[in-house]
Amino acid sequence: MQLWFAHKSAVTLREQLVTQIILGILSDDLLPGQRLPSTRELARRFRLHPNTVSSGYQQLERELWVEFRRGSGVYVSRTVALDHLVAELFRSARKLGIPLPMVRCRLRHWFELQIPDHFLLIEPDEELRRILAAEIQQAVSLPVKSCGLKVAALSEKLEGAIAVTLAGKGKIVRQELPDGAELVMLQVRSVPASLASWLPAPPGVLLGIASRWPGFLKMARTMLVAAGFPADSLVFRDARKANWRRGLKEAKAIICDLVTASDLPKSVLVVPFPLVSEGSLDELKRFEEFICSPLVPRI
Repeated sequence: MQLWFAHKSAVTLREQLVTQIILGILSDDLLPGQRLPSTRELARRFRLHPNTVSSGYQQLERELWVEFRRGSGVYVSRTVALDHLVAELFRSARKLGIPLPMVRCRLRHWFELQIPDHFLLIEPDEELRRILAAEIQQAVSLPVKSCGLKVAALSEKLEGAIAVTLAGKGKIVRQELPDGAELVMLQVRSVPASLASWLPAPPGVLLGIASRWPGFLKMARTMLVAAGFPADSLVFRDARKANWRRGLKEAKAIICDLVTASDLPKSVLVVPFPLVSEGSLDELKRFEEFICSPLVPRI
C-alpha cells in the first residue's frame, strides 16, 4: 500500500497515518491478516518519529482495525474480515428478498446451537478408525470420539461434535448426516513423499511391516515393492494375530501405524507411518482454534 505524508500540514502525521490505514482497509488495499510495516520501518522510510508511528498503531488497535502479534508485528485485524462477512450476509439477504426479522431468527437459531466440544470420527472400518482417531488426538486438544457409519442414533452422537471422515468416504457419510450438518474431509498423506527418505531401496536390508489394519499391510506391500524393495526383504505381520511380533527383532526397522507402534518393543527401530495428511491435521487445528479462541484475540 502506498502512503503519503505532508510534514508541514495542519493535520498531524499520526492522523495522516491512521486515516490512510483505515481507508486502505475499507478499500481492500489492505486485507485481513496482512502484515503492516514495522514502526521502525515506517519511521525510517517517511522520516517520522517512532513515537508518532507507535501512537498511530495503538489508536488503530484500540479501534480494532489492527492487532499486535507478539514477536511478529502489526496485522490488519481479523475483526474487519468478520464485519465484511456480516455485511455481505445482509446484502445477500436483501438481494434474495429475505426480510430482516427472518435473518435475525435464523441467526438466533445458529447462535443457540451447542458449541462443538469434541471431534467425531465416522469410519466404517474398526481398525482404521482406531488408527485415524489416534492420529487426530495426537494433533488436537479437544477429545476425539469415533463411531461406525451404521449406528443407531447417529444424529444424537453428532450433537456438540465436529464430524470428520476420510475424503473417500465423504459421499456415503454425507447421506447419513442430517441436512446442513458440517463434515470435515480428511486427506490421506502422500506415500511417495513419505518414502522419499528411504529411496533408493538399500540392498540386503530386512524391513518389518506391522499393523492391525489389513489395508495398511496391503498398501505397504504394493508401494514398497513398486519402489524397488525386494519382496523377500519385507516381513509382514498382522498385529491381530497371536505371536505377531515373532521375527521382527531381526528387521532393520519396522514400519507401522501409530496404534501398533505403541505395542512394539523399544529395542527395535519403529517408524510410524501417519495416514492423515499434515494439511488435514492443520485444518482440524484451525477448526479447534476457531471454536476455542476468545471473543477478541490478543496474540
